[in-house]
Amino acid sequence: MNKEDICFLPAYEMAEKIKSQELTSQEITEVIIERIEKINPIINAYCTPTLDLAREMAKKADEAVKSGEKLGVLNGIPLSIKDLTETKGIRTTYGSLLYEDYIPSEDDIEVKRLKKAGCVILGKTNCPELGWWCVTYNKIFGETKNPWNLAKTPGGSSGGAAAANASGLSPLALGSDGGGSIRIPGCFCGVYGLKPTFGRIPHHTMRFLGSYGTLVHKGPIVRYVKDAALMLDALVGEDFSDRCSLPKPNYSFFEEIKKAPNKLKIGYLLNLGRTKAIEPEVKNGFLNAVQIFEKLDWLVEKTKIVLKNLEYLDNILSIPSTAYILKPFMEKDEEMFDPELVKDLKTVNTYSLQDVKIAEVQRELIYETVCRQFKKYDLLLTLTLPCTAFDLGKTAPDAINGKKVTPKEWYCYNTYPFNLTGHPAASIPCGWSSEGLPIGMQIVGKKYDDLLVLQVSKAFEELAPWQDKRPKLD
Repeated sequence: MNKEDICFLPAYEMAEKIKSQELTSQEITEVIIERIEKINPIINAYCTPTLDLAREMAKKADEAVKSGEKLGVLNGIPLSIKDLTETKGIRTTYGSLLYEDYIPSEDDIEVKRLKKAGCVILGKTNCPELGWWCVTYNKIFGETKNPWNLAKTPGGSSGGAAAANASGLSPLALGSDGGGSIRIPGCFCGVYGLKPTFGRIPHHTMRFLGSYGTLVHKGPIVRYVKDAALMLDALVGEDFSDRCSLPKPNYSFFEEIKKAPNKLKIGYLLNLGRTKAIEPEVKNGFLNAVQIFEKLDWLVEKTKIVLKNLEYLDNILSIPSTAYILKPFMEKDEEMFDPELVKDLKTVNTYSLQDVKIAEVQRELIYETVCRQFKKYDLLLTLTLPCTAFDLGKTAPDAINGKKVTPKEWYCYNTYPFNLTGHPAASIPCGWSSEGLPIGMQIVGKKYDDLLVLQVSKAFEELAPWQDKRPKLD
């Protein structure tokens, strides 16, 4: 096996090889470190590499195998952590000059669990300032590039995580998703990104986002669906510090994903709004992918959901609380923040208390609308996004299929609704454009039904694998 093949090896296979010492964690980690040192300067996925720490953790993982200790499910597997998640003793900037020199004194819950599972931490991955944009750029570390086309964005806000994973720089990646921030870069970078049911993975950082935190999910970004299940086994379960956290299931996601469902009724639709701006290649790629499910003898039929005011809700459910928390810092030094972020937050004065309360009611109505679909269907399929990756230097495409779009139209009608509702949703690669850019399909399950989302994702992956494609970065 050559070095590149090791870097792109599924994490679940790495785990077996480390357990048998056919390949040691130290050997795997060193090969990946070598690739990081070569490729990361090109794509800027890692903002804070922790390569010496990775070597220490890999050595400890191998020693655990040799001494016959009980091994964690991720023992010896290298992974990356998004720079919005706090890591003890490791710089965590949130992509903001406000936190440029911040070194947390403790790990967030999910980092503690990953360590307990025996992982090897390669470093922190780049994100936009405070996770605010769906692209990946900030004043400290600059812009992350899409490994499939260096002139394109990898998406965001987990853009560094997805770019690293797609490039063979991180077998596993931990991301976060407050409006599509796992699924958007998963789609643009051609990898699998899962936003689990809200509360499935507890966390207690990102507190500065206030009520926006009720939309935020932490989750895996991987190249193989089974790797997402492996990560979930390490991450799920309630924690007293997160009042929304859910109990740990009485089964292993990794073991149960092997079972394929027999009978399913699936509804598909392009988006959850009225937008007609969809790239033809993206639309065709999605519809071709939908037909693949028919090979599994599942009932697949077209459905329709029209949700209103999604862009407005995205603003009103995030801006007032964030503006309130950041107000004293902005008053002290406004130039510390990105001008576009300042501009967004200053619109807080245009919203009244009544507006905010009405938005909360509208969110509940959206939840009811989506749940009515799940009375008819076991799963929903949508486009992850209506376009492929757009140019660097932009926070949104100017137009889609020749039609001008609003700044949030390109994701608000696809990924964002399931942050409002908390349903599990994954983006899985389902095709490629003529320019060689990935196309994504979103698989959405009923609340708490993360396992079915994984099982169906795995069934699709077996019929339409994508992992033979690798970005050319050498």
